[in-house]
Amino acid sequence: MPADLVTSIIAGVPLPTLIVDRDERVKAMNASAAAMFGAAGTGRHYVTVLRQPALLDCVEEALRLRQARKARYLTTDLAREATYDVIASPLGSDGGQGVVVVFTDITEREQMGQIRRDFVANVSHELKTPLTALLGFIETLKGPAREDAAARERFLEIMGREAERMNRLVSDLLSLSRVEAEERMRPEKRVDVAALLRSSVQALRPLAVDSRVEMVLEGAEGAVHVLGDADQLTQVFHNLIENGIKYGGTGGVLRVEMTESPRELAFRGPGVRIDVIDRGEGFDPVHIPRLTERFYRVDSHRSREMGGTGLGLAIVKHIVNRHRGRFRIDSEPGKGSTFSVMLPVA
Repeated sequence: MPADLVTSIIAGVPLPTLIVDRDERVKAMNASAAAMFGAAGTGRHYVTVLRQPALLDCVEEALRLRQARKARYLTTDLAREATYDVIASPLGSDGGQGVVVVFTDITEREQMGQIRRDFVANVSHELKTPLTALLGFIETLKGPAREDAAARERFLEIMGREAERMNRLVSDLLSLSRVEAEERMRPEKRVDVAALLRSSVQALRPLAVDSRVEMVLEGAEGAVHVLGDADQLTQVFHNLIENGIKYGGTGGVLRVEMTESPRELAFRGPGVRIDVIDRGEGFDPVHIPRLTERFYRVDSHRSREMGGTGLGLAIVKHIVNRHRGRFRIDSEPGKGSTFSVMLPVA
């Protein structure tokens, strides 16, 4: 087959593709393959172009045995690590005209598989701790503490806390699942975000009083309408304000501010911004990119003691995304933290 015809054919293949002829040289490659291995590879021995041992073995066996062979190709460029499934298939009626090597990018599939494995491992770990505690206390109540009324009351109180922790975890997992399923469907109802914010602050004021935190709400006097899901936006405000009371309450004051903007830069149009500002300990900004990951915590021990599940900010991120908004976190050790939600105004 003429070289120019071969080049034309593989140029139309959407996957990185190259051809190694019977002389073991790279006869042709399309643009995607040239981007991976360099256009100068055409005409060179395939060993000097492909290089990875697993890939070389795949091509060598396909040439020698005249049978299709598969391999896994791993590469790293400036942007990311990539994984490819590689198939080397013989060419010609007798398989003696060389092989065509096709690369299929499976990076996203591999990443999703890893995310699922990490998620299962994290859920198992989060459930195992309270379950172990419950089983231990039940065993103790059946045996040594059977007749000890004081110990029984203390153990039952701890068991109640651990059971409540599991209940919160399951509730947050179900909530996260629902939010992710609806993330691509933008809400169509007009809701008053100011009224939702006032309601959330009022509902959490007893928790602030118990934690000796002064809660100040500003800018939410009038009505501000957005296209939104009232229940989900309420969940966002509850999560952020409750976190501010629990983890930023050491500063004694929690400010909740709402600001309207006729031209919010995030949307290039009118928007509303809700800031939850605490004067607590703050944290190193190095944690910010990962705070919305499932089960990621700045201080795991303290978070569990406070009853946190590690899913709250992940839920907030997905809800804000569904509303086509923006979510921003700013913090500095010793200077408190600011959690900001920006929503487009209807």
